[in-house]
Amino acid sequence: MGLELKTAFDRQAFRQALGQFPTGVCVVTCTAEFERLGMTMSSFNCLSLDPPLILFSIDRKAVSLPLWERAGGYAVNVLAENQTEISNQFAKSHSNKWEGTRFAHGQFGAPLLLGVAAVFECIPWAKYDGGDHTLFIAEVKNFSSSVDRMPLVFSKGRYAALQSTEFVAPLWPLDIHY
Repeated sequence: MGLELKTAFDRQAFRQALGQFPTGVCVVTCTAEFERLGMTMSSFNCLSLDPPLILFSIDRKAVSLPLWERAGGYAVNVLAENQTEISNQFAKSHSNKWEGTRFAHGQFGAPLLLGVAAVFECIPWAKYDGGDHTLFIAEVKNFSSSVDRMPLVFSKGRYAALQSTEFVAPLWPLDIHY
């Protein structure tokens, strides 16, 4: 089957096409006005290496958006492949997301989930209008990763797994990135 081009904008087809791009799964956390917040998202990107900036986005209809906008720090918790339950728990909009969740307190007040593949502790840098989302740009101040943990991956509307292969020396950064 070949590539099918759409002439009229079809939101459902657009979402399906976006699903062709596999992403990692994160739970971004913060504390604002003494309330712990957490949200599963795949809209996480590295924006800059110097300074170290990342970005994520939150739907403008999210009830908690005003609290996120006032947070003094964030943690981007990159989930490991065995953390689908945590992803599902934080993907829902209910008040007891934190029930049974083990975490540590980060330097900037954001909860750090345990057992993740990587975590980035950040402070706010800027916020921008992004259509139906607000874009949060944050400066990474601390980070850690567990290279022995495989990341949780999401593609085509479901969780996916990376194939275990014999690893060779990383080629990153590729010349095409600079």
